[in-house]
Amino acid sequence: MSKIVVYDTTLRDGTQAEEISFLVEDKVRVALKLDELGVDYIEGGWPGANPKDIDFFKEIKKYDLKHSKITAFGMTRRAKNSCEDDENLKALIASKADAVTIFGKSWDIHVTLALGITLEENLTIIGDTIKYLRKHFKKVFYDAEHFFDGYKANKEYAIKTLEAAVEAKADCLVLCDTNGGTLTSEVTEIIKAVKKTIDAPLGIHAHNDSDLAVANTLAAVELGVDHVQGTINGYGERCGNANLCSIIPNMLLKMNKKALPESKLKMLRETSRFVNEIANLSHDTHQPFVGNSAFAHKGGIHVSAVQKSAHTYEHIVPERVGNHQRILLSDLSGRSNVIFKAKEFGIDLESKNPITLQILKELKELEHKGFQFEGAEASFELIMKKALGMHKTFFNLIGFRVIDEKRTEGEEARAEATIMLEVGGTREHTAATGNGPVNALDNALRKALDKFYPSLKKVELKDYKVRVLKGDTGTASMVRVLMESSDGKDIWGTVGVSENIIQASWQALVDSIDYKLLKDEQKSSREKK
Repeated sequence: MSKIVVYDTTLRDGTQAEEISFLVEDKVRVALKLDELGVDYIEGGWPGANPKDIDFFKEIKKYDLKHSKITAFGMTRRAKNSCEDDENLKALIASKADAVTIFGKSWDIHVTLALGITLEENLTIIGDTIKYLRKHFKKVFYDAEHFFDGYKANKEYAIKTLEAAVEAKADCLVLCDTNGGTLTSEVTEIIKAVKKTIDAPLGIHAHNDSDLAVANTLAAVELGVDHVQGTINGYGERCGNANLCSIIPNMLLKMNKKALPESKLKMLRETSRFVNEIANLSHDTHQPFVGNSAFAHKGGIHVSAVQKSAHTYEHIVPERVGNHQRILLSDLSGRSNVIFKAKEFGIDLESKNPITLQILKELKELEHKGFQFEGAEASFELIMKKALGMHKTFFNLIGFRVIDEKRTEGEEARAEATIMLEVGGTREHTAATGNGPVNALDNALRKALDKFYPSLKKVELKDYKVRVLKGDTGTASMVRVLMESSDGKDIWGTVGVSENIIQASWQALVDSIDYKLLKDEQKSSREKK
């Protein structure tokens, strides 16, 4: 199994995505996670470009990385400067990084138009810079910026830029598809041509503007390129960079390439979600390998098949990348889905059991009304347990009232909710304010129940989504509310549907509370046994 060098540039190229801005502390946390994952090189940033990156290189020195080497990124010396006097190169050396990556121009139009120098001067600059940096770093990588476009425009000159880097003894020549517009067939053809002329280690750095960054990277690896650059989740400028969360498992599991220890591959989903959280971005449900839907099955025929053999609809074992199989519930569901979900909830159902058919019928009727259980499995579990007589009523609503009041134009609206409940024969009447009517109702409900069920104090709302189901009736349209709640250990989703957003929210709130209390009661029963 041949070894591929995995070079992560999330902390530099990834931060060029318009939604991402990492603090120094964030960058350190991500670097430590990448080291734990086992990537070979972590590109920490461009120390000559901003103070934040300078601070990162100072801060990361305080940590003992187990595997990864920290790399600094920068450009070749300016035409008017010597290497010794170039501020950019001084900053790279001052970073005291383990390695350095320097980029130079491969496309003749960039040399003459962007830099305003001759083609020969550019070759001298590339060679001078690499030779100079080799005195200060154990590893010097050369990023041939715009190489594929440069090759298509002037192949002879593009090759000359690589030859200048080889002569200066760069450790690896990284071929960059900087504009992300090169087709996979072109990448293959050009790399084959380069290998006939250049005898040096090659790398690949692909952008995703044509949605081909992963394909182009894997094509390069198939041709013997053994240095791969990319970012976690494919973050990067414009349409992003090559996604390491897809590249790594494809190389390791399907191409027999050693990209990182297979034992670490189980951390891939965890790492993907960790970086999302640090970046304060939502998880891409449909992301291959690591997304929630990557191994999710909805159609009844699919579910019936994967119950017999997961291989029928899954291209790898999901646990190998830290993911897991999911069975979804919808109006496409058959009995197989219901039975499978029942097993997940510790309920033994048979396909011919009348209750199974009853649950399936109720599920389809609710879905027809607009309910959705793909993100609200707690609500579905409650439906199932109610049908089986396994659900306990923890409280009864006597009534609630919600007031949303705005007295003057310049004043913020104020919300207040009053609620009356009955718990075990005791009536509780409370009121609470909140940031909007739903929050006020949530606060009032909790206030009424806290004294009876103290564990509810640990429950917090993690996410709240409202979807208009049909817009043809304007503001009177049916809406669906999806809630995600957590008690610090578990996370669960609930759903409500109504023409009234408060009623839909109430349904989801009650299911959330019911699910938590039922879970606590089941846990207590197990402990007593």
